[in-house]
Amino acid sequence: MSINHYFSDSAGDDLQPREITASLVGKAVKVFTSSGVFSPDHIDLGTEVLLKQLDKIKPSGNILDLGCGWGPIALAIALTAPEAKVTAVDVNQKSLSLTRMNAEKLNLKNITTFLPEQVPTELLFDEIWSNPPIRVGKEVLHEILVLWLNRLSVGGTARLVVQKHLGSDSLEKWLRQNFPNFEVTRVTSEKNFRVIKLVRN
Repeated sequence: MSINHYFSDSAGDDLQPREITASLVGKAVKVFTSSGVFSPDHIDLGTEVLLKQLDKIKPSGNILDLGCGWGPIALAIALTAPEAKVTAVDVNQKSLSLTRMNAEKLNLKNITTFLPEQVPTELLFDEIWSNPPIRVGKEVLHEILVLWLNRLSVGGTARLVVQKHLGSDSLEKWLRQNFPNFEVTRVTSEKNFRVIKLVRN
């Protein structure tokens, strides 16, 4: 894997932001993206499918965007639930910089960005929303999900969007087997993407 891959920490790379127009919660907005982050030219299809679930989001509480990229999920959550505290996490410094820039551009005060190791250990989440990095491989992906899903509060909900041909069905099976204290359901299937919902009992 190249060190400049968007799953890596590219802190040493120069950030050269450029502006695109994206549709967030039904509004056309100008946002910054850059090379070296996931889907820099548009909101990817999986994220679009996930964001259609935003009518189910809690209006407040602690909400995690896991693998925030340039910020489309965190921004959409913050726009939909302005009383929520949105934590945007990524291993890629460019992604965090862009998410901060976009939050400022859209005048969103309720987004905080962190590298994974910077998230306060005592912080639990009422919701997790993620288009997880499937291409890192199963072992790394499973480590990521074990770490963060176990930081859901009791009664908390996670929603993950995964492409069918990249293993959504096998991931759903793995989640059922490895999270017995969670209710796991598939809430939608659209354009070859599945949205998997987990509720912590």
